[in-house]
Amino acid sequence: MEQHPQPWYAIDDVEAIDSPTLLIYPDRVKKNIATLIEMAGGVQRLRPHVKTSKSADACKLMLEAGITRFKCATIAEAEMLAAIGAPDVLLAYQPVGPKIDRLLKLALTYTNTRFSCLIDNSESLASLAAVAKALAAEASGTVAAEASAKAARHTNSLAHPFHIYLDLNVGMNRTGITPGDQAFELYMAAREMKGIKPVGLHAYDGHIHDASLAIRKERCAAAFEPVYKLLERIGEQVEDYPELIAGGTPSFPYHLEEGRAICSPGTFIYWDKAYLEKFTEQPFLPAAIILTRVVSKPGPNLLCLDLGHKSIAAENEIARRVGFLNDADLKPVSQSEEHMVVTSADADRYKVGDCLYTLAYHICPSVALYREATIIIDNKVAGVWKTTARDRTITL
Repeated sequence: MEQHPQPWYAIDDVEAIDSPTLLIYPDRVKKNIATLIEMAGGVQRLRPHVKTSKSADACKLMLEAGITRFKCATIAEAEMLAAIGAPDVLLAYQPVGPKIDRLLKLALTYTNTRFSCLIDNSESLASLAAVAKALAAEASGTVAAEASAKAARHTNSLAHPFHIYLDLNVGMNRTGITPGDQAFELYMAAREMKGIKPVGLHAYDGHIHDASLAIRKERCAAAFEPVYKLLERIGEQVEDYPELIAGGTPSFPYHLEEGRAICSPGTFIYWDKAYLEKFTEQPFLPAAIILTRVVSKPGPNLLCLDLGHKSIAAENEIARRVGFLNDADLKPVSQSEEHMVVTSADADRYKVGDCLYTLAYHICPSVALYREATIIIDNKVAGVWKTTARDRTITL
């Protein structure tokens, strides 16, 4: 009898794995990283966002592939990156309150990593500059007091100005300043402050996610026209032409083609069902799935799974939370904290305890629900990856 190959996601010893469980397939992660670099023509125009994986192990694979610049959203993610030796880390967030101290203390602690962050108003700029100036004095004093060999480790610390990027609002209306005169004046004012140094612009266009690539490109071009004008205006006034960091996964093809921006997609590393269906021009592979089991058969054509709100992202409407790899006919009809009820026209073929392999529609918040992931290589359990930056704090 002809032997059919196992599906890529199937696990030989699945009976030994509890559910619900996040499963990661490292070979597919490596393939996605290689695809990203190939699409970008190298690593020079890449600053991947790590908010999807929050995993030191996944980020180490990017470092091994030659990627040196990263983007993150939390202090914990920034510390995770620094702890594995990432040379350049942008906190794509405007720090306020205690986050300013935490971020700048990271820069004093992990002196081989260049940290930076976003700013979009004069008050936050002044607060950051004041703390950076004070900590820079502390760092300089430390360097001066130590032997030269030891002091060499502080060459990337706050003994040098802390780098900032001006955050621009290109239509998402979440954060940022509108590109124009006020943005220009804020950038130039930052150049006069001690302790900090503006080095570029940042613009996230997450509101542009049309299924049509042509429409996405058209909308991106319109949204970024004032950004390019601002970039050129600043460039005419300063000796160090500012860098532009732009986009996420949906706009990645546009920014690659347009050519001026450093690109920062994030979901590429694990991919998910929403992007698999919508952005078909990007050849990334699903590399993270969630294992679930039938826990009850409460009525005709109904199955209850151990896949509640606490196991998979639930911000979308019920039909767009999960897809089933080994039974596409299953349809979710309700969900609570620890349960998901699905309909099946062939429910009789299932028994309590049967396993289902699922793709999250939104993998990023789904990953954050798990302290660790089970690693699958060649259809076998091969270890675990910690979701290192799942919590808001690691040490600082």
